[in-house]
Amino acid sequence: MRISLNWLKAYVDVALPPEELARRLTLAGLEVSGVERLGEGIGDVVVAQILEKGPHPNADRLSLCRVTDGTDVHHIVCGATNMGAGDKVALARVGVKLPGGVEIRKAKIRGQASSGMLCSERELGLGEDHAGILILPPETPVGQPVVDALGLPDGVLEVELTPNRGDCLSVVGVAREVAALTGAPLRVPEPRFAEAGPPVEDQTSVEIRDPDLCHRYAARVVRGVRLAPSPAWLRQRLRSAGVRAINNVVDVTNYVLLELGHPLHAFDLHRLAGERIVVQRARPGQRFVTLDGQERVLDGESLVICDAEQPVALAGIMGGLNSEVQDDTVDLLLESAYFLPTNIRATSKKLGLRTEASYRFERGTDVEGLRRALDRAAELIVELAGGAVARGVWDAYPTRHERRRVPLRFSKVDGVLGVAVAPDEVAGRLESLGLAVVRRDEAGLEAEVPPHRVDLEREIDLIEEVARLRGYDTIPATLPTVPMTCDPAPARVGLADRTRDALASLGLWEAITLSFVDPEEDARLGVPEDSPLRRKVALANPLSRETAVLRTCLLPGLLRTAGLNARRQNRDVRLFEVGRTYHPHAGEREPLPREILRAGGVLTGRRWPLAWWAGAEAVDFFDVKGLVEELLRRLGVPAPRFEPAPNLPWLHPGRAAQVLAGKGGEVLGWVGEIHPDRREAYELPAPTLAFELDLEAVARASGQPGHFPGVERFPVVERDLALVMDRDTPAQAVLDAVASVDAPLVRRACLFDVFEGGRLPPGKVSLAVRLVYRSDERTLTEEEVAAVEGVILRRLEERVGARLRDT
Repeated sequence: MRISLNWLKAYVDVALPPEELARRLTLAGLEVSGVERLGEGIGDVVVAQILEKGPHPNADRLSLCRVTDGTDVHHIVCGATNMGAGDKVALARVGVKLPGGVEIRKAKIRGQASSGMLCSERELGLGEDHAGILILPPETPVGQPVVDALGLPDGVLEVELTPNRGDCLSVVGVAREVAALTGAPLRVPEPRFAEAGPPVEDQTSVEIRDPDLCHRYAARVVRGVRLAPSPAWLRQRLRSAGVRAINNVVDVTNYVLLELGHPLHAFDLHRLAGERIVVQRARPGQRFVTLDGQERVLDGESLVICDAEQPVALAGIMGGLNSEVQDDTVDLLLESAYFLPTNIRATSKKLGLRTEASYRFERGTDVEGLRRALDRAAELIVELAGGAVARGVWDAYPTRHERRRVPLRFSKVDGVLGVAVAPDEVAGRLESLGLAVVRRDEAGLEAEVPPHRVDLEREIDLIEEVARLRGYDTIPATLPTVPMTCDPAPARVGLADRTRDALASLGLWEAITLSFVDPEEDARLGVPEDSPLRRKVALANPLSRETAVLRTCLLPGLLRTAGLNARRQNRDVRLFEVGRTYHPHAGEREPLPREILRAGGVLTGRRWPLAWWAGAEAVDFFDVKGLVEELLRRLGVPAPRFEPAPNLPWLHPGRAAQVLAGKGGEVLGWVGEIHPDRREAYELPAPTLAFELDLEAVARASGQPGHFPGVERFPVVERDLALVMDRDTPAQAVLDAVASVDAPLVRRACLFDVFEGGRLPPGKVSLAVRLVYRSDERTLTEEEVAAVEGVILRRLEERVGARLRDT
């Protein structure tokens, strides 16, 4: 908002230089983004009168003017068309330098001599209007310096306000702040005018049909006005605020809006059907033409001002074309109202229509100050346009506003600011802003908030007022005392971190993929229709179809990432991700989805990096199986088991396993080779291996750290068994059969070789198992080992049909 210092000084004495005043206001929360000086550099420009205007003989768009400055007559070539003989204008004579460094010289323009320049607002540095030259009021003396005629020089502060400070959207509002900061008295104009004629109740009426949107509506009738240009002082004040002057009546409503911060509207009384006002909601789909000539389509929540037949204004935003003040207007109805801020904001946004009025109504206006604004406008209209104000005012006030009272503790002020503030100073600061201290004792006070301060609601708001008026620079800078505690990380976070560390140390790179996936991803992955993985949590407002649901497994994101790497010629990929999957609950008692922490990985390419000592073998099932075994070992899962995976269609049959742990065989996840069809769908090289683990199940299966068993005192005995069995027998069944023997001397059993073909019968396979025997009490004898081995061989034959291979 632009605030003229000359205008500001009409309400408060300002002794500070403009820059210092700008600094003080900024520190108090009213940021001044710039200081503009009007009238500098135009001291030699004078008022002149056009004696004669005629066409240029050699140019259609130029005219020849003969003007006088009261002493000499000047012949000037001018390109503007908005002036005529008799007009008072701003003349820059030969030798004058204008703002921007332009020096006026004698010149010939299309063969005609020109000894001066008639200036526009922009050329004088007074505004941006360049459509025509500046026309001064008829009563302006010829030969007077333009700066004197316009009340210059002047300074203009460009004030940037936060949305909660609607009370400062006026010159008086800023003057109130200056008075509070400097201690100078505030002078608010008190309207004075005579009333005459019949009472207003006999000439019009106001009906508020929707008091929830219009809390108060006041109106006055002024008869016998005469529209004319506004005087120079009024035009200059509007110009300094960036508002174009129109006529004395419209200019007065704009002037009062800028002066007091309350929007007004003037209707032509005789263009109101029934000469009455009805405030109500619009009909859905109702069409209305505003003053800018645009037709607006309204909805059922838009508030309109109507006469007896139709809308005549869009409440709080803009008047209607059908009731505007025109050149033949003689009788006025002046409106001053309070509209619900949220409704004005919603209507303005829906229609894309922002005005000075809506800007103020959206932030909350002074429900009690609207009468002052109405009377001030009536006073100025009578002064500048003549006429008489009808006796009385129609004031409909169905939704009463009570003044808010806010308690304040002096101890709280000291505690928040960190500095002791005397109670008298606290009360004085608040009273300087117009707050009334209605109660005060040793502990604190209670302040009554004036209606123009809609932002003051709580105790902390009052403390902020004291702080900013006192000066934030008076508050000492101290570091707060904060007790430092180190809370242990949640178990889920610790498990995720350990998993990431383990997988990274095993040579995998971490990937982070989107939790949002395409609903069609299940079909691409081959997930069965009846699988729980098909049940997704849908987003209410997805960015696109490809991100419309939340993932139920990590595999699709990892496969897409591996495929992207493969398309870019990076075929040796080892990726992992630790993240959450999201699953809807079966019932409606739990509205939020169930989140499961998982770890997944994808491996493609060569088993070893390119090196002279490494072969070119590709990774296979046993690489990813061994990786999962090592990961689970580091996470504390004892002896995980691998069994054939049932119904996982994205994995290759016979090269897939589910991972189990514990005596109950809780499923921890799966591991295997990606099915060729799925591999082609993601454009992946062959083979591609993957795994996915439920880390919450892993946490349940993790055992407690054991005790150190001590140093082995006696030697171990190792025996290798070459066992022949059916090819379809899982290796895990062989190890389980060995473990089922109650033999404390057997300390470890591991598979170390697989053989097929040769002299083995078709359908048979030979597995080599190494058994490790040891006693904590003595060195074992051959007989003791043989006895236990015999029991194990019998158990293997019983359980899996395994026999010693005939060498």
